[in-house]
Amino acid sequence: MSIESRYFAENLTILMKNYYLVILALSIFLFIAGDLCGQQWEFIKEKDGIKIYTRKEQNSSIKSFKGEALLHRKYENIINLVGNPKNQDWWADDIKGLKILLYEKDKHVQYYLIYDTPWPVADRDLVVDATINTNPVTGVRVVEAKAIPDVVPEKDGLVRIKKYWQKWTITPIKPDLVQVILEGSADPGGSIPAWLYNMVITETPLKVINNVKTHSMDK
Repeated sequence: MSIESRYFAENLTILMKNYYLVILALSIFLFIAGDLCGQQWEFIKEKDGIKIYTRKEQNSSIKSFKGEALLHRKYENIINLVGNPKNQDWWADDIKGLKILLYEKDKHVQYYLIYDTPWPVADRDLVVDATINTNPVTGVRVVEAKAIPDVVPEKDGLVRIKKYWQKWTITPIKPDLVQVILEGSADPGGSIPAWLYNMVITETPLKVINNVKTHSMDK
């Protein structure tokens, strides 16, 4: 193999590895809802006590994901994380910019994020609008979020994420036992192909729910 061929092969391998890492990181990062008209959920696997599902959505090549788990945690600890942008310890490590645009505690949140992605993929940004509703009788809390692309002007060098939704359903079962369901999907945009994104989408609920589990422990 010539030096040129070896150089090309090595760089192609690095490029494909970085693409995989980018997709995996973005799929974990992009967790936050819209009307769903997709197919039935398909069970994929269970790991760490978390059941993972995916499904195809109408008029979209991007799959949605769902994770379900029973967590032996206090309800109050979990809702202090989910839907609270001021508590970011459990968020993705590669968020390099965050601005809270609106915050009504336990009701409504809007925020702007910039996400650092490794070469050769351009950084992403996202504007999120989330509503929080809690049933006063059952205590079931639902946090639904969607992208609102036009609130913050697009910036040079950043790819704006425009198709994004997420839904958390948090149900207290008994003291120190909570059911957590996370559903979501996001189109990272740009040149990232849908088939590559769909390959790693099942890691999103695993990573996110495990983060909630870890950071909702009593201290």
